[in-house]
Amino acid sequence: MSNMVLDVSDVDKSFGGLRALSNINLRIKEGTTHAIIGPNGAGKSTLLNVCIGQLAPDRGAVVFNGDVITGRQPHEINQMGVVRVFQTPAIFPDLTVIQNVMIPAFSRRDGAFKLNMLQSVDEQREIREEAEHWLEDVGLLSHKDQFVGSLSRGDKRRLELAMGLIQDPRLLLLDEPTAGMSRHDTNTTIELLKKIKMRGMTEVIIEHDMHVVFSVADRISVLAQGQIIAEGTPEEIRGNPKVQEAYLGGKQE
Repeated sequence: MSNMVLDVSDVDKSFGGLRALSNINLRIKEGTTHAIIGPNGAGKSTLLNVCIGQLAPDRGAVVFNGDVITGRQPHEINQMGVVRVFQTPAIFPDLTVIQNVMIPAFSRRDGAFKLNMLQSVDEQREIREEAEHWLEDVGLLSHKDQFVGSLSRGDKRRLELAMGLIQDPRLLLLDEPTAGMSRHDTNTTIELLKKIKMRGMTEVIIEHDMHVVFSVADRISVLAQGQIIAEGTPEEIRGNPKVQEAYLGGKQE
């Protein structure tokens, strides 16, 4: 039995005359943290969008947990256990912190989000307790009754991480999880990502902060101009001349 939770095979994606992804092959081992790095325009976000069904590849296939998910709708892929945390937090600023975390739990349970769920948010003890658990993990429990619009950018990033975790993902895709955070909050997030992996969750992260990448990643794939130019352990990537030329030794995003 394969222990690969995600298998991206021969994927191409173009936008008009621009080739965003070219012959991408990526295998993510279950229970690991796999980082995807590269300069701006390398195709990192496009690759994640293909994995979650927001974009259809021109060629190739994506397999999750042994099932071909190419062609499935994003909500179907999400229900299968693939959860993406976006670079720009997708939150409800006029609701409280804990209400924001409870909403995706309702969606996971019922298959969709309905407006009348908000009317019963405070009546759902089990979901509230689960939300409090994840808020404690990300360090936001003391802010649970605060309106989200007043949170700092770093706290909003941690809030969306809790909103992803409460969906009980088998594969968590994180797009710049430490963007906008102070060094202290970044280090706290690093420890949280390590703890999540220890619980058996698989993580794929896009991250510009090399301190974060080398602290949490088991393997790293390097994208440049829509192609994977290198893949390996953090030690192998750090010493790879192609990576130094294309990314680590040049201008970082």
